[in-house]
This record gives sequence, structure tokens and C-alpha cells, in this order.
Amino acid sequence: MFQYDEYDQRFRERLAQLRTQKKVSAREMSLSLGQNAGYINSIENGKSLPGMESFFNICDYLEITPEDYFSSGRKYPKLLERIEKYLSLLDQKSLEDFADILERTIGSKKTWR
Repeated sequence: MFQYDEYDQRFRERLAQLRTQKKVSAREMSLSLGQNAGYINSIENGKSLPGMESFFNICDYLEITPEDYFSSGRKYPKLLERIEKYLSLLDQKSLEDFADILERTIGSKKTWR
């Protein structure tokens, strides 16, 4: 069954994660969005949720897309976007070599745990 509370919590946690990655306080972000100083804090603490327009403004402020916001697989969307720009410049052989390096690196990290 669909649980609103679970999704609300994920929304709040994702906001805190992305805000922290941007290295900005909840107060600073609230004021930059033209809201009262406690606006982001009230969202992160479960006291409110933003409307659609405010959500889009939050995404703009964080410099991410709404898709990035909800994509748990993209923990660092801005960093991944930066890397993707460079990857798009590589030819197929270079991309394959890079993928091989990543697979070896990630594969060896799995054994460290």
C-alpha cells in the first residue's frame, strides 16, 4: 500500500542531503529562495512540504532537475553531470577502457567491505 509518510521522509532526507552537498545552511537556502528563515528547516523536520512551484525553485537553487531530486541512484547529481560532460568527449574505445577501470576499481572495493 502507498505510504505517504515514507515518501515524505525520503523527500526530506534528500533535501537535507542535497543542501549539505551544496554546503549551504537551511537558513541561507530559505532566504535565497525568498522564503522565511525557517522554511527549509520546516520541510526537513517534517512540518511542511513545498508546493510544486516551490519544489521547482528548490531544484533550480540546487542546480539539479526534478528527476535528479527523486533519483536515489544519483547521490551526487552535480558531480555526475560534470563527469558526464567529459565522458561525452571520449570515443568508444576510450569509454570502454574507462568502464573497465571503473569495474575493476568498484569490484575491488566490494571485497574491502
